[in-house]
Amino acid sequence: MPTPSLTKNALDFIKKMQHKHAKQVLLKILELCGNPTPPDSQKLEGNSEGYRRADIGEYRIVYRVAGDILEVLLIGKRNDDEVVGVKHLRL
Repeated sequence: MPTPSLTKNALDFIKKMQHKHAKQVLLKILELCGNPTPPDSQKLEGNSEGYRRADIGEYRIVYRVAGDILEVLLIGKRNDDEVVGVKHLRL
């Protein structure tokens, strides 16, 4: 089972969230460690790095599995261009 690793941006976002929402997002990350490719996740288009996205409530988690690490790149609001447009990001 992969170990979660969050980028500074992801950690900063979680720290600013309401406690209830932060708990939901962190539980989803732990679920992704158990099953990194659940049916409700999607591979990001146009990227060969293996990044996926998973939604939890009004938030989106962008992540990938690299060896035994579940790397969480970004967490944000689902309707935020920063997260919605991440498929155009060169990683």
